[in-house]
This record gives sequence, C-alpha cells and structure tokens, in this order.
Amino acid sequence: MSRPSGGAGSVRDDAATAYRSAPATLRRRLAALVYEALLLAALVLIAGFLVAPLVSPGSSPGRPLRLPDLPSRVIEFCILFAAGAWYYVWSWTGGRKTLPMKTWHIAIVDTEGAPPDLRTALGRYLASWIGPVCALGAYVALRPAGLGAHAAWLVGLNYLWALVDPDRSFLHDRIAGTRLVYTGSDLSPPPSAAAPSQRRPQ
Repeated sequence: MSRPSGGAGSVRDDAATAYRSAPATLRRRLAALVYEALLLAALVLIAGFLVAPLVSPGSSPGRPLRLPDLPSRVIEFCILFAAGAWYYVWSWTGGRKTLPMKTWHIAIVDTEGAPPDLRTALGRYLASWIGPVCALGAYVALRPAGLGAHAAWLVGLNYLWALVDPDRSFLHDRIAGTRLVYTGSDLSPPPSAAAPSQRRPQ
C-alpha cells in the first residue's frame, strides 16, 4: 500500500526542518568568521609562498632581496583572488561547508532554503570584497592628507552591515540572497513540531 501524503506527520517534519534551519545568531557567525580569517591567512601565506618565485625578481647570493614590482604584485593578487574564488565557491555549493562552518554548525542557503548554486555562490564571494575595495579606495583618497589609516575600518563594512540590517544579515548575504542558518542538533523541537495531542472521547 502506498503511504498517504500530507497529514500530521509531514507537518511535523516540515516544522522540525524549518526549526533546524533557524538563522544562525550573530555571535555564532562572528565566531566562525574569526576562525575563517585564521584559516584564510594561513592559506594566503602558503599560496603566496608558492607563487612568489614566479613573480619575484631574480635574486642571487650577495644581492639583497627585492620586493616584486607593481605588475608582479597585481598578478600575484589575481592568482590568489582566483584561488579564493575556487575554494569558497566549491565549499558553498553542493551542500559542502568550510571547516569553520562545520565547527560552528552553520550552513549557507538561498531564499528557498536550498544550498546556493554556482552563480549565487560566486556572487556572494564577489560581494564579500565590497568592504576591502571601499577601504582601498578610501585609503588612496585620504593618503595625501595623511588620513589613510582612517580607511581601515571599511575592511569590515560587510560585517558591520549586520548591525543595521533588519535580519542581521551580512552585506554580501543581503546582495547574494543567501543566509546563514544553524544546523546543530542541540535544539529542542518547537511546539509546532511536537506530536499533536489526542482528544479524549467525550
């Protein structure tokens, strides 16, 4: 016999699923962000170490080490930027997660509650650079006046946005149409997900 669709069972399952996909708190998201930043710094150092011989000026014993010229630094940044795009887009799609997201039980979903597709994940990655780009532009504009240091706070613009966003979303999540949800199992089921009480016969 086929199992009838709908009913109280499906309602409870839908309610429980929605509860497990509750928005992740700002504190949890910021904790995961700090962890993510530490891992990203390590990855950038490793990737930069591997790329440096390709863009650094030739050196020989007895000659001082020179920094790469501007074109070489631009090439190095583009390589690291592309590597970051590949890593994060791959980690955010197909139901995958980065290590900090696994540690803090966080997942990225789109407006339908499903894992983001390739286009959405790429848009989220590009939008996450709004803060650093604004900081760089402000630094260039303020440097002649000796105020370049005041542009540093703009690096965190994407995350400061959560303080004014009605849903406490980061700026790149607002732009990409994504949200961070909590997927932990230490939540007690909501009242709507509990089994409906049975009425006593009169």
